Amino acid sequence: MGTFTYPTLIFLKMQITTRLTTLEDIPSLNHLIGLSVRGLSTGYYTPKQIESAIKYVFGVDTQLVKDGTYFIAQIDEVTVGCGGWSKRNTLYGGDQHKEIADPLLNPAIDAARIRAFFVHPDYARRGVGKHIINVCELAGRENGFTKFELGATLPGVPLYLAMGYYSVQTILQPLPDGEVLEIVKMRKDN
Repeated sequence: MGTFTYPTLIFLKMQITTRLTTLEDIPSLNHLIGLSVRGLSTGYYTPKQIESAIKYVFGVDTQLVKDGTYFIAQIDEVTVGCGGWSKRNTLYGGDQHKEIADPLLNPAIDAARIRAFFVHPDYARRGVGKHIINVCELAGRENGFTKFELGATLPGVPLYLAMGYYSVQTILQPLPDGEVLEIVKMRKDN
């Protein structure tokens, strides 16, 4: 693979920059994920579903970090969001949600996965999520993928629809404490 330059977006005089995540970033990103889910999921999920999802599903997938496919978005060196893409089979969830090996996908026939998108609630609806998706899709295309799939939380569905994704299936993900989390499997064919 050649040299890849991550795009920069200037939004309302705020410059959004993107860099790859390191293993040292994981604790602060898990904190950001909690803020994001608690701040943006109200009205879509119950408080019990939100806390259960943070405990059992949402978090950083270290495989994405190791693969060099997970990004941090920053404005003025403040981390405002994170998200990635994957060349592996898992559709959603952090380390605590995975129990088996994560096999590689074949870009000739499989869709890359858009994964683990979270935006700080103070920076929501300012182009951060869109910026990270564009970075991820560009990187996926650089690696031979032409199709993308994701598991969207309900607050994320409008953004993904606006970005050209369409709903494929509703997943009712049972959680170990008896809660159920509604996730929408979405796809984009380029």
